[in-house]
Amino acid sequence: RTRVAPSKGPTMASKTKGLNLKHMAGNLDSKDTGAATKDYEDYFKEEDDSKRTGNYADVVNKYYDLATSFYEYGWGESFHFAHRYKWETLRESIVRHEHFLASKLNVKPGDKVLDVGCGVGGPLREIAAFTGASVTGLNNNAFQIKRGEEMNKATGRHDDCDFIKADFMNIPMPDNSYDAVYQIEATCHAPDAVACYGEIFRVLKPGGVFASYEWCLTAKYDPSNSTHRKIRQEILVGNGLPTARTCDDVLAAMKKAGFQILEEIDLVKTADVAWYEPIDKDRSWRPWRDFWSFKTTNWGRAVTHYLVFVLEAVGIAPKGSMGVSGFLKKGADGLVAGGKAGIYTVMYFTAARKPL
Repeated sequence: RTRVAPSKGPTMASKTKGLNLKHMAGNLDSKDTGAATKDYEDYFKEEDDSKRTGNYADVVNKYYDLATSFYEYGWGESFHFAHRYKWETLRESIVRHEHFLASKLNVKPGDKVLDVGCGVGGPLREIAAFTGASVTGLNNNAFQIKRGEEMNKATGRHDDCDFIKADFMNIPMPDNSYDAVYQIEATCHAPDAVACYGEIFRVLKPGGVFASYEWCLTAKYDPSNSTHRKIRQEILVGNGLPTARTCDDVLAAMKKAGFQILEEIDLVKTADVAWYEPIDKDRSWRPWRDFWSFKTTNWGRAVTHYLVFVLEAVGIAPKGSMGVSGFLKKGADGLVAGGKAGIYTVMYFTAARKPL
């Protein structure tokens, strides 16, 4: 059985705060959020992925403008799941998950690392602190970059962590720019895996490592099963995904892009705690062990949802906020159902090298 080493030393672990009303519309004008929410949901009325993949940048940007404040409220600065042992809190497992990935990059102080699809930069600040490398976050959402820059300054990481606003399908950097590249649950937003991995391959130096945690359908997914397709669609709409790929698709795409595969494993299979446990509304809550996770329990989700309803009704939260809360809830339920059915994983780990 694969074991993931526990983290050591100080961390930059993020803390969740209350729902930030000022940021609930992202970079959108608060008067436009209702229309943006409707436009976003319209992309997912059909199972056919072509409309979403053809407009992936708009799909993903609308999603993160609308959803980032909810992510920060529920997850802090690191918007991802984690391989978890039974003795760990969720926050501890998130930090160890980031350290495990960083340990595969083979970087040293002074090296240049790229975080592809970096969110607000929680992982890049953690990995910069853990490795001593300089980490650049690539993100095509201006609001998330603004939040990330604010957090860099607040945590003192602005000297060795920065951001590039760009599409990971067209990275505006010369060939062979980075000593290592990683992504955490981000390239699942790409419309074309081969093209996305090809851009990562291009900017990585020969001999450098690309380490990845990918969201994937598993071999158990049956496209002829209507329940499976419904779960897939809920995951897409609730998480801003244009399409969904299998683990085999991901592995084949990496090889086609030119990578030599060093390691690949679905880490879901080696964890003590189910990956979807933090968002399973029916799980037991242990406040003496992990108080902050109340927000994602059944009661916590209900409190948040109806708080948003009241705030929108009295004009404090922007129009469309209830719609955002609704599709996020649908996405969480889809992920839990996919996890319990064994048809979806958020921890398909790969480490790949660009040949010399």
